[in-house]
Amino acid sequence: MAATVWTFDEAIERVGLGRFQYKLMAICGAGWAADAMEVLLISFALPAIRQEWGLSTAQAGLLGTAIFLGMLAGAWFWGALSDRIGRKLGFILTVLIDSGFGLLSALSPNFLTLVVLRALTGFGVGGTLPVDYAIFAEYLPRGKRGRYLVYLEAFWAVGALAAALLAWLVVPRAGWRWLLALSALPGLIVFWIRRYVPESPRFLLVHGREEEARRVLDQVARENGTALPPGLRLTVPPAPRAALRDLWRRPYTRTTALLWAIWFGISLGYYGVFTWLPSLFVGRGMTFLRSYEYIILLTLAQLPGYFSAAYLVERLGRRITLGLYLLASGLFTYLFAVAVTLPAYVAAAVWMSFFALGAWGALYAYTPEAYPTQLRTTGMGAASGMTRIAGALAPTLGGYLLGVSMPLALTVFAAAYALSGLAALLLPYETRGRPLADVVGEIQA
Repeated sequence: MAATVWTFDEAIERVGLGRFQYKLMAICGAGWAADAMEVLLISFALPAIRQEWGLSTAQAGLLGTAIFLGMLAGAWFWGALSDRIGRKLGFILTVLIDSGFGLLSALSPNFLTLVVLRALTGFGVGGTLPVDYAIFAEYLPRGKRGRYLVYLEAFWAVGALAAALLAWLVVPRAGWRWLLALSALPGLIVFWIRRYVPESPRFLLVHGREEEARRVLDQVARENGTALPPGLRLTVPPAPRAALRDLWRRPYTRTTALLWAIWFGISLGYYGVFTWLPSLFVGRGMTFLRSYEYIILLTLAQLPGYFSAAYLVERLGRRITLGLYLLASGLFTYLFAVAVTLPAYVAAAVWMSFFALGAWGALYAYTPEAYPTQLRTTGMGAASGMTRIAGALAPTLGGYLLGVSMPLALTVFAAAYALSGLAALLLPYETRGRPLADVVGEIQA
């Protein structure tokens, strides 16, 4: 009998969504939560660090900028490398790098050493973003892909909540060094678990390693309680070697330009506000301990923001959900800027947090689907690189603008959200329900 011949998408649909993907989401999500702690905890530690070393506002902004410069290098390096040699190496090493250097940060003898170590921490965090999303997306059936990519992004809120709770418990009692040390431990645990995750079968197939791809799919099928036909042959069109310049070739030129603008704008708005959030609440007359409690409330609001976006990306589509959530983020950030009473101030901040993190989820669902396999982590890495540029600018820009006027600073960040929302609505195609393309040029605008 003639062998059964399927495309990869047909095979992954037969394998289905089950135990394997749930385990993979938990493993990826644990790494994401650990990364969120590494990125966000510095805003909680900053007041104590400034006090210990007598730092100026400009120096404090540099510390916030350092991790994003490292993330920029990490996103571009690991994204391109993973499209060439495979997802698994980056999947394992990035979480080890960010947690290892995060732990060393707690031992910093001086400010300069801390800046360098936070930049090296960022090098690992920046690589986690494109690699994790690419490998997880390539194991998901198309009908579930958008929703589960948003679920993965929701682990960022879990890490943010853990950072806020840890800061609330540790900083007033044991100081900032213990905060940095304890936040690094989850990532070191995740590193050991990640070694057992197999390489992406889609990557293996695109690079001519059909037998390895079939063995991985058989493993996934067994864990999910399904089976593939005996003697199945997998087909995929030949893939040319991809490079960063391919992102700017047709039909991806417009998509790349708009995605880079969106990633830059959402990051400028988010990190511009959240890096200085404890200071913003203190500026309203709260103690730092009280400000941590309000930030825990804001972080809790992120979880329904993610879950609502996870629902809507499969109902309204990725583009519309992303555009509406970004526009709403801009609106509530502006209301946060002009609120005159504490209840209005907190309410605006809660809704700002709800929509901003939902927008992140929709963006992470759209971006890996916009590029084919051989460009996927390159595209994710380059787009998330815009996050690092904006993240590097945001703490310094926020520090300068807050020195002039708090409403002015928040209005600038609100405008960044709003412009990103308009760019999202101009994206050339909707990815909901589409197969993950395998050839540059397959998806037409």
